[in-house]
Amino acid sequence: MQYTLSIYDPGHFHAALLLSLPSRRVAPTVHVYAPPGRDVENFIALIESFNQRPDDPTNWRLDCHIGPDALEAMIAERRGDIVILAGRNGLRLPLMHRLHEAGFPVLADKPWLTDSAALPHLDAITARPPLAMDIMTGCHGVFARLRNRVIATAEVFGALDGGGELPALEFTSRHHLLKVVNGQLLRRPPWFYDSNMQGDGLVDIQSHYVDQAQWIVAPEQHFQVDQDVEILDAARWNLSVPLALFQESTGETRFPEYLDGAVADGHLDLACNGRIDYRLCGVWVRQYCEWGLREAVGGGDIHGFTARGELAELTIQTGPETGFQPRMHLALHGGRNIDAAVKQWRAEFPGLDATATEGGYRLSLPAGVEIGHEAQFPLMLDQFLDLVEAGAWSPELAARIRTRYTLLARARDRALG
Repeated sequence: MQYTLSIYDPGHFHAALLLSLPSRRVAPTVHVYAPPGRDVENFIALIESFNQRPDDPTNWRLDCHIGPDALEAMIAERRGDIVILAGRNGLRLPLMHRLHEAGFPVLADKPWLTDSAALPHLDAITARPPLAMDIMTGCHGVFARLRNRVIATAEVFGALDGGGELPALEFTSRHHLLKVVNGQLLRRPPWFYDSNMQGDGLVDIQSHYVDQAQWIVAPEQHFQVDQDVEILDAARWNLSVPLALFQESTGETRFPEYLDGAVADGHLDLACNGRIDYRLCGVWVRQYCEWGLREAVGGGDIHGFTARGELAELTIQTGPETGFQPRMHLALHGGRNIDAAVKQWRAEFPGLDATATEGGYRLSLPAGVEIGHEAQFPLMLDQFLDLVEAGAWSPELAARIRTRYTLLARARDRALG
């Protein structure tokens, strides 16, 4: 079966990445509804670049409905079976609620909220069909799946346990405002620098880490936020963004008026950094995310991960020292032979190499098997279409999404007092 997509106000390049590969399941004509402006122009240009590339080109035909009443037209005309949303996160949940009431399945980029005021919309959307799902690319990564498999191997790792003094799960990252995507410098919309619209350091990148923590701690859990989540601590701090970098990033000549309250002496105080400590089903999780101004030439985002167990500790580092490729190390508490476990893992992850190190093993996969961040977006679209085709939205998925964003909203409230 082929599905027809309607894409509304595509303000983030993630909307285009969903269509970065050809798909037999999606009708070639894609309907784009948006108010006029640079956001939709950038989206159209990126889709055209996919169509015109020499290797594996796409063949999307965009039927554009550009105007101030684009939302009303999309709902009234119902040209698409499914609606895609990406960009302007501060408006996300009220918009999704309206589309939900109109009967549209929605695949929407993260984060779904920027503050706790939107939580009633979240509760309504996740209470019943039609399907609504967020774009969470991390679950398709091969290293992430291997990581989860190692942690779940009780005879090697034991139960998650930081010994009371350290978190059992710890996520860290450093992203950059100026970065290269699809071989070109990413042009960000001006509203990206409005934390009330994009989301701040406690709800944006953090949404991915809550999702991953949920899969690690309790992959089959029907989460109940009041029962399964305890916020321990949260903090947010700013990054000083000079006007020159804002200009290079957005193409604008000055900070827009809606940012005046955060601008002083030619710099914008961007509330993009954050840390959250919480317990998920009793497991202590720490998430730390910060931003830098400009990534190094040939570089990328920097990620760190640590899982502490009763019998072992698993770490993954991605950064300059690893050539921006994930490097995984399993440290064992006491000398033990894990050959039988490695054999099991290798059956699921062909080519897995376990090289003995002092106190443990370095676990590595063959070059080229990891699915990059950008390449995971078409897989997310396929996953969503599978669920739409099945005609059922599992209560567990709805509860997972509801818990994820409620946790973030509560952490933000905690940090801001």
